[in-house]
Amino acid sequence: MISRTALGSSGLTVSAMGLGCMGMSENYGTTDWDTSLATLDRAIELGITFLDTADAYGTGHNEVLVGRAIHHRRDQVQLATKFGIDRSGGDAERRIRGARNYVLRSCEASLLRLGVDVIDLYYLHRPPQDVEIEETVGAMAELVAAGKVRYLGLSEVTGELLRRAHAVHPITAVQSEYSLWTRDVEAVTPVMAELGVGLVPFSPLGRGFLTGALDRAALDPKDFRSTNPRFQGTAGDQNEKIAQTVREVAERLGAAPAQVALAWVYAQAERLGVPVVTIPGTKRPERLEQNAGALDVTLDDDALRALDPLGDLVQGARYATGSVGNTPAPTTR
Repeated sequence: MISRTALGSSGLTVSAMGLGCMGMSENYGTTDWDTSLATLDRAIELGITFLDTADAYGTGHNEVLVGRAIHHRRDQVQLATKFGIDRSGGDAERRIRGARNYVLRSCEASLLRLGVDVIDLYYLHRPPQDVEIEETVGAMAELVAAGKVRYLGLSEVTGELLRRAHAVHPITAVQSEYSLWTRDVEAVTPVMAELGVGLVPFSPLGRGFLTGALDRAALDPKDFRSTNPRFQGTAGDQNEKIAQTVREVAERLGAAPAQVALAWVYAQAERLGVPVVTIPGTKRPERLEQNAGALDVTLDDDALRALDPLGDLVQGARYATGSVGNTPAPTTR
């Protein structure tokens, strides 16, 4: 069984590895309801009980899916969801919202789709564009006081925004992309360490690129990676060198490349001074089982010497212009 980790100093304890559920609804090619439910079942059997969803994933579909999977075992899971990305006008007109009434309505809608009375960890999905973050976190704090949310999180924030939010209500976790080829959040981790905030890395496998099992030429047109700058053209070709190094390390250690990539992320916790709980996404039980094995992989000094410099080699932006993840800068004082 998977061990458990205290996610920061707030009191929330979760499985040492979580499961990112977005791909079960969109963005990574075709989806299948029954296979997704089987993956969620297997996760809980293995002790991967920290489940990550959002109201934006499949415009609600993902929360319904996760809710169906946990309805008879709510007490076995730590449930995280997010709000803030408003896709109601289509992705070309998406907005990042955080006004008080929007926050309260979003939570009620998520509770209904999930079929639960309380959300364990409620994230602001991106810094709001319409109000200051103090208003948003203030509304989130109201949800805690009302017993509808237990702990608060932020996603993709700066150190300054984290400090401002934490001054309104304690923040338990920051969710940001973090992997061998995306290390931006390391600029924020000193503030996280100071405030006792945990790190929840999403896309710790480089959206599958680092697994060595991805055929870039065969990506489904519905798969957002088919237009992602890091996967395409010269940048994609250059980034293959990163994946090749991961494969070489994995072969020497007798592990899968995905396990090595995940083990590297976990190995950074001591250096960063924050607890780390990854949420690799998958739609298939066999990939889930492989990912879980990363917790038993130890990287030796030779492996770390090979892997640590890879962050400087990556080519291409994280998101294509106009994608949901590539949001404009938030309002600031």
